Amino acid sequence: MSSSDPNKLISKADKLTKLSLTRWSADWKSATLLYEQAANGFRVSRDYEKAKLAFEKASKGQEMLSSPWDAAKHMESAAALAKELLNWTEVIDFYRRASEQYMQCDRPQPASDSLAKAARALEDALPDDAVQLYTDACVILEDDGKEQMAFDLYRAAASVYVKLEKYTDAATFLLRLGLAADKCNARNSQCKAYLSAIIVYLYAHDLQQAEKCYNDCSQIDAFLSSDQNRCASKLLSAYREGDVEEIKRVAQSSTISNLENVIIKLARKLPTGDLADIQGDADKGGEEALDENDLT
Repeated sequence: MSSSDPNKLISKADKLTKLSLTRWSADWKSATLLYEQAANGFRVSRDYEKAKLAFEKASKGQEMLSSPWDAAKHMESAAALAKELLNWTEVIDFYRRASEQYMQCDRPQPASDSLAKAARALEDALPDDAVQLYTDACVILEDDGKEQMAFDLYRAAASVYVKLEKYTDAATFLLRLGLAADKCNARNSQCKAYLSAIIVYLYAHDLQQAEKCYNDCSQIDAFLSSDQNRCASKLLSAYREGDVEEIKRVAQSSTISNLENVIIKLARKLPTGDLADIQGDADKGGEEALDENDLT
């Protein structure tokens, strides 16, 4: 075997980390360099399973050398290989470990990015895990006061929730985006998020919640005076009047065309369900709310 044979490099590195009668301390510096060389060699030869294991060992080596940044980089490389091997459990585990290592360096942005990479990899295979990873990635940035860096993550999570037909969760994430945008004075993103949430509620046949969302958001000056507010108002009025053609016309408006694709697709399918039933459910819900507040 050649001295550059990755199998031989791994074997040599393993020996350097094991204590024996002749070796009283592990040589992690030399071993880590060998693990890195082996990992790259396996990756070039497309032996992804062995490359993944080698990057894991290289990450451990960098940890032992008190270099969490390099440890995180190697763990991300292992995660990317786990993705190639469709090993979703390891994808989650490795990217989470990388995120933790970046946090040890006080680097929240790459820590969040690691979780987002995992989420994107899992959107189709494990969508529930994906939205949890997106959520955790957002929390890291929120805790660091960097909400503006999380806008795409909020949108991605909402999109996955729509695919899962969890419309209330999707709307909740869009409202969370609106709140983050408000903190950043990103008025356009804020107003788009509120209109998008209203559309999601309408798609889910929840006119009452759509109207409540509209009324709550209209307390905010930026939304009250926006094109998105006017569009939402027209949409809700058309629902109340049972005007199917007006709903379809508003759904084709340029204001809605400037939203995210997943929201545009929902809007273009409106109205879903029977308008009379939707109106009835909204009226019934309103009456129940009044009864709960009846103190007589």
